[in-house]
Amino acid sequence: MKYDPEIHHRRSIRLRDYDYSANGAYFITICVQGRECLFGEIVDGEMRQNESGEVVQAVWERLPVRFSGVETDAAIIMPNHFHGIICIAGHVGAQFIAPKIAPKTDGEADGKGIMNLGAIKPGAMNPGAMNRAPTLGEIVRTFKAASTRLIRKNHLSGFAWQRNYYERVIRDDGELLRARQYIEENPLKWKMDKDNPDCQTPA
Repeated sequence: MKYDPEIHHRRSIRLRDYDYSANGAYFITICVQGRECLFGEIVDGEMRQNESGEVVQAVWERLPVRFSGVETDAAIIMPNHFHGIICIAGHVGAQFIAPKIAPKTDGEADGKGIMNLGAIKPGAMNPGAMNRAPTLGEIVRTFKAASTRLIRKNHLSGFAWQRNYYERVIRDDGELLRARQYIEENPLKWKMDKDNPDCQTPA
């Protein structure tokens, strides 16, 4: 589970012949281009998001509205990268999903340039939602594209995510619990994080 930048920089990091639209949960990591700290800062072991970080959070929470059969689970926005768990249930339900976040449903703009989509249940057949189980790649591309567009429009004109992303297939409940714990504890380990520009750990 430990993040390895050497692995994450490979041109292709997908499992060969794996069906990434299959029911299940996936742990993903996405980094800001150049590892710039653009989403906020860690203070006393807690992440304090700035407006760009809040945009990323809002786009993440709305993925179930865009994609039928998809739920978002635990996630953390770090100063220069993002960790999250995506659950793909197709139309029959995944084996181990316990989503923690539901989209907002007030039908009004939320102040971040993102329109809440009304009282729509996550995973329902909503207008604009896909009528098949999306692949993990489609979900991540949508997440990156939407957050990039909004951040560039409202906050940072030159913002970009790093190309590609890291993924880990979560195969059972034990792995799911460990992934959630890793996400929860990530801000506490920022001082030793290789992505931290101020990290004092010897190379």
